[in-house]
Order: sequence, then structure tokens, then C-alpha cells
Amino acid sequence: MSISEESYSHPNNNFQSFITQQYQTLTPLEGSKPSFDIYEKGIIGYYNLLSEGKSIDNSKLTLIDFRLSSNKKRMWVIDLKTNKVLYYRLVAHGKNTGEEYAKNFSNIKNSNKSSVGFYLTGENYYGKHGLSLRLDGMEPGFNDKARDRAIVMHSAAYVSKDFSKNIGRLGRSFGCPAIAMKDHKEIIKGLAERSLLFIYYPLDEYLAKTKLSNFQIAEEYFNQLNI
Repeated sequence: MSISEESYSHPNNNFQSFITQQYQTLTPLEGSKPSFDIYEKGIIGYYNLLSEGKSIDNSKLTLIDFRLSSNKKRMWVIDLKTNKVLYYRLVAHGKNTGEEYAKNFSNIKNSNKSSVGFYLTGENYYGKHGLSLRLDGMEPGFNDKARDRAIVMHSAAYVSKDFSKNIGRLGRSFGCPAIAMKDHKEIIKGLAERSLLFIYYPLDEYLAKTKLSNFQIAEEYFNQLNI
């Protein structure tokens, strides 16, 4: 696992050193890896969830940075065991979340908006978009209605460079993190059964209320593991 090159918010701490070192040695894909801050938040959330007794059985961590334009690749799938970026992909946001940029988020059914925060992946299934991946939101008030809302990872033809070039942005979903058709089966199958997904946007309410960004709790659990 890893953290970042720039942000050393707790520089003298073993946990922080671990995150920083992991980030610095993270093998990029296509010359890219996520920004340090989203990586750091992802790792801190990972250990917070473990401290709550959540079972994270799959070693992959998926980070989606909704601060970025939908015309850019903004999803990274990281293998925490090998410390490599496995996939670097385009990903769509909900149609009521914004046009080119994601701005508005919701946990409400039929809002057609994306939801921020941490998710654990569930099972694969075949639906109207073909092979898809159930998602269970871990953050009450922000994404815990994901399964009820049928927020899943699926592929879509509107997630492509050609679509983006013609329209000026990616197509948009009903709130799902939709990915391109390329390799979608491999990605969706590989992420199934309790891997961690983090969708990030600096929403003020989320930053103020999330319980999964607690560095101290994450650090204490990390130290207990004697890594």
C-alpha cells in the first residue's frame, strides 16, 4: 500500500512513512498513478474499515478522482500486494452530477447522481449492461443506499475517447461508475467480492462528517498488525 509525494501531514509517524514509501514505490501505468492525497485517503480509509471489523478480502484498491474532467482517465486500480497500478481508465459520473465535471452528489434513490466515499464490492451479476458489479456503500448518509439505488460498476459504450471527442465530455450514467467496454469483464471480475473502492470529491459535508479519514484510528490499527 502507499501514500504520497507531496503531502506529509504526519511526517514523523511510522504509518505515514509506510504510506509515503508505498506511494513513492508504486509502479505507475502509462506513466500515471493517482495523486498523493487521494491515495493517502484511500489507505487511511482502508485501515479504518479494518479497525471496524470489516473484511476486505480482495487485495485491489480502486480510486476514482472526480475532481478531474470526465475527458481524462480518472480511475486507478491498484494491487496492494504487488504495489502496481493494474488499470488506468476512463469512468463516468451520474447525469445529474454534472456535465464534463462532477459537482453534485447524492445518496437518494432516483437522483441520478454519483455518491462519494468508500464502498466494498459485492458480487458479479448480469444485468441490462451485461456483466456488472454490486457495490455496498460504507458511509451512512453519503453512499449507504448504493445497493438499494442499484449503483453498480458496469460498462457502457458512452465511456470512450470517441464519445468524448464528439460530445465534449463522456456520456453519463444514472449514478453508477460506468467504465469503458475495453477489458471490462476482466476488471469487473477482478474487483468482485470485497475489494475497496473510493470515490473522491472534496465535498465540504463529506470531509466534515466522514469517519473513515481518522488518521489516529488507522495508525493504531496499523501498529497492531506490526507491519
